[in-house]
Amino acid sequence: MTAIPTFTGDANPYAGGDPYADYRTADFPFTRYANLADRRLGAGVIAANDEFFAQRENLLMPERAEFDPEHFGHKGKIMDGWETRRRRGVSAEHPWPAPDDHDWALVRLGAPGVVRGIVVDTAHFRGNYPQAVSIEGASVPGSPSPQELLADDVKWTTLVPRTPVGGHAANGFPVSVEQRFTHLRVNQHPDGGIARLRVYGEAVPDPEWLSVLGTFDVVALENGGQVEDASNLFYSPATNTIQPGRSRKMDDGWETRRRRDRGNDWIRYRLVDRSQIRAIEIDTAYLKGNSAGWASVSVRDGEDGEWTQVLPRTRLQPDTNHRFVLPTPAVGTHARVDIFPDGGISRLRLFGSLTQEGATRLAARHQELGG
Repeated sequence: MTAIPTFTGDANPYAGGDPYADYRTADFPFTRYANLADRRLGAGVIAANDEFFAQRENLLMPERAEFDPEHFGHKGKIMDGWETRRRRGVSAEHPWPAPDDHDWALVRLGAPGVVRGIVVDTAHFRGNYPQAVSIEGASVPGSPSPQELLADDVKWTTLVPRTPVGGHAANGFPVSVEQRFTHLRVNQHPDGGIARLRVYGEAVPDPEWLSVLGTFDVVALENGGQVEDASNLFYSPATNTIQPGRSRKMDDGWETRRRRDRGNDWIRYRLVDRSQIRAIEIDTAYLKGNSAGWASVSVRDGEDGEWTQVLPRTRLQPDTNHRFVLPTPAVGTHARVDIFPDGGISRLRLFGSLTQEGATRLAARHQELGG
């Protein structure tokens, strides 16, 4: 297993030029999972005890943090992140913060699920980042208010214990708690700034909700679908294809580099569980000169099952949503879309419902994870 790099201490003061030139980062293995704190899924920072210098909502912005050395406001330097004021002690004799003093923010995950890893990004916070961070998770049904989440009867589970972090760095933390969470509490000790928060994991939907829906998208990220692998991720992540809603710009889909051989590109998915697929949508929105030329869809039942083509190789049009009704339902646990020869698609939708076996297994997992 690859060790997770740790970054501690100040970064050098900004000296001009590219502010990311001395940024400290690493390839964290858990980033292959979806970001459960993605705004596109409905995630939000619903409360914070302090946001004097920079607003809490910046934590979940999808773009990387930007830095403008000349940007100041009435309260001081304007940072692209969440930044609190400096804490002070109780008196002149004790001017330093107490050991337990900290600031906090409450984050609602866009898709409740099992957290596999977290990145606390302190980009551009070089001398004003927290000394340490800690992160807790809770599972609270419905749409609780901040006051309800902070009540004494809510059980918070430690995901990341109090751990030193570094400035101007991507601080990564693997998480090994097998439990379904709906909210996180991010603590910075004693104060400071965090640019971005990314929460990687597996979505675990509410089986009762899916049962009421009847027919739904069995590969959608918010319903528990996952991307297992893809042939090429040169321009954008394959996970984009199962995000909610339609794509709003070209890089909100999946696009591969140009092929110069006789092969083709593909994405392999794991469905929410064993399902009957009755209809397919393949959308090429905003992919105009670079959409896939043709596409096919195949389904596999079980890890060792054979791939069965349910949609033969079909011509795709640029910037178009294509709909296909299957002549008979296709039963499976996995799906694969092949595009020919290269290019991209923005979304894949597989409409159907869980089989009895799939519904039973999903309900059992939901209960096992504390849902």
